[in-house]
Amino acid sequence: MKRRSRRLVGGLRTRLVVTFVLATLISAATATALAYRDARTAVLQRAQSAAVSDLRERATAVAADFDVPPDQRSLSRFAARVSEGIGSRPVVARYQDLVAVSDARAETAGRITAELRAAVRAGEQAQFQRVAWRGEPYLVVGMPVRYADGDRRTSGLEVFAIADLRAERDDTAALLDSVRAGIVPVVVLAALLALLAAGTVLRPVRKLGRATRGLAAGDLGSRVAVRGHDELADLARTFNETADALQASDAELREQEAKARRFVADVSHELRTPLAAMTMVATVLEEDADQLPPDVARAARTVGAETARLSRLVEDLMEISRFDAKAAHLNAAETDLAETVRATLALRGWTDRVRTRLDEGVRAVVDRRRVDVIVANLVGNALRHGAPPVIVTLATDGAADGEWVTLTVADHGPGLPPRARERVFDRFYKADAARTRGAADASGQGSGLGMAIALENARLHGGTIEVADAPDEAEGVTGADGAGVAAGVGRGAGVGGPPCGAVFTLRLPLRRAGDAERSEETERPSGAGPTGRTGHPGSAEGAAE
Repeated sequence: MKRRSRRLVGGLRTRLVVTFVLATLISAATATALAYRDARTAVLQRAQSAAVSDLRERATAVAADFDVPPDQRSLSRFAARVSEGIGSRPVVARYQDLVAVSDARAETAGRITAELRAAVRAGEQAQFQRVAWRGEPYLVVGMPVRYADGDRRTSGLEVFAIADLRAERDDTAALLDSVRAGIVPVVVLAALLALLAAGTVLRPVRKLGRATRGLAAGDLGSRVAVRGHDELADLARTFNETADALQASDAELREQEAKARRFVADVSHELRTPLAAMTMVATVLEEDADQLPPDVARAARTVGAETARLSRLVEDLMEISRFDAKAAHLNAAETDLAETVRATLALRGWTDRVRTRLDEGVRAVVDRRRVDVIVANLVGNALRHGAPPVIVTLATDGAADGEWVTLTVADHGPGLPPRARERVFDRFYKADAARTRGAADASGQGSGLGMAIALENARLHGGTIEVADAPDEAEGVTGADGAGVAAGVGRGAGVGGPPCGAVFTLRLPLRRAGDAERSEETERPSGAGPTGRTGHPGSAEGAAE
C-alpha cells in the first residue's frame, strides 16, 4: 500500500498532470497580466485623449471672447463657461495671482499639483497628470491659453480641468475579474487533457512494466503488443526482441544443462560395472599384498585406495545428478536422532575418535539415510581436515519460526578463512590451503562433493548447514544459532590467540509423528525444502568428504 501511495504521489501521471496545470496557470496568469495592462492602458489613453481634446477645444472657443487682463468676476465666468462645455467637470482658471473655480464646492487644491502647474507654465502644449485623491483616481489636464494673433504668444491665462477616472477603473477591474473567473475552467480543462494524455502515454508503459515483471519472475514468454510507430512502439519492439533472445538463450542453456546432467549420469552409470570389477581385483590384490614384493604391495594398496575413491566419486556424481534432475525425495519416518548419530559414528569406526554431547529423546520425522550421510560428511570432514578433539552436539532450539534440531560438529584445527567459508559447500571445492590434511587424505578419501551433497540433503529436509569459526571461549560456549559447543573447541593459544577449529551447524525443522501428514503435504508441492526436489530415492553418498 505504501509503495502504491508513493507511486501515486511521485508517479509519471502525477508529474504530467502537475506540469500541464502549472503550464496552464503560468500561461493564463501571463495572458491575464498582459490583457489587463493593455486594456488599462487603452482605457486611460482614451480618457486622456478625450479630456485633453475637450479642454483644448472648449478653452480656445471661450478664450476668443475673453479680455486680458481679467478681473476675478470675468475669470470665474470663464471657468464656468469652460466647465459647461466639458461635462461640468471642475475647472480652475489662473491668471497671475487670480484663481477662479467653476464649482465653489469642489476641492481642487489637493488635486492640482505644483509639478503640473510648473509644467503648464513652462510648456506650450497641454499637460496632464493622473493623481489619487482620497483613494480615488483622477486625471488633471492643464494648458496655457494663447493669443489668437499670428505669433501665438501666451496670454498668462492657465486653465485646468479635473476628470474623474473611477468609471475607467471599474471597467478595467471588471475585465480583470472576468479573466480571473475564466482561469478556473481553463485549469480544469488542462487537468483533464493532462489525464487523457497521461493515460495515452502510460498505458503502454504499464503494459511494458507488467511484461518486464513477468519476465523477471521467470515468464520468458511475456511479450508486449506493438502498436503504432512512435518511440513507445520502438521500445515495445526492442523489449520483445530482447525477450525472444533471452528465451532462446534460456532454452539453449537448459538443453545444454540437461545434456550435461545426462552425460554425468550416463558416465557414472557406465563406470559402475567396470569399477565393480576393478574393486574386486583391487580387493584380492590388497588381501595378498603381504605376500607380494614391497614395491608391488605398495602399488596394490595404492590401486585399491584410488579404486575405492573413484567408486565413491561415481556414487557422489550420480547422487548430485539426481539432485540436479530434481529426482531426489525424502523417505521420512520418525527417528531417534541421538541413536542415528551414534550409529553413524559406530558404522564408520569413529566412536573412539569423536566426543558426543547428545540430548536424549530427540525424535523427528526425517530421512534416516540422508541424515546419516549429512553426519558422516560433516564428521569425516572434521576428522580429515581439522584436529582432535572433534565434538558432535545434538540439541533442540526454539525460535520464532518454530522448533529446530541443531547438530553441531566442531574440530580443533586451524579453522576456515572467510573466503573458504563462502565456498566450502561448492562442488569440488577443497580448502586445502586453509585446512590441514591428515592421513585420511592419503587413503584417497574426498571427492570434493561431500559437503555439497550434505547441504542438498539438509535443504531437502527444509533445513540448512551453517559454518563458522569456533568462538573465543574454551568451554561451555554457545554458538550464534543457540547450539552448545563442547569444551576443547576455542582458542589454541588462549584468549587472543589464533582461532581454533571450524564449527558446522546442521539445522533441521523439528517435525514429530503427529506432524507427519502435514509435513508430507507441505513437502510434496515444494520439494520438501528450499530446493524443491522430488523423485525416487538415490543411492547412499560417500561416507565423508
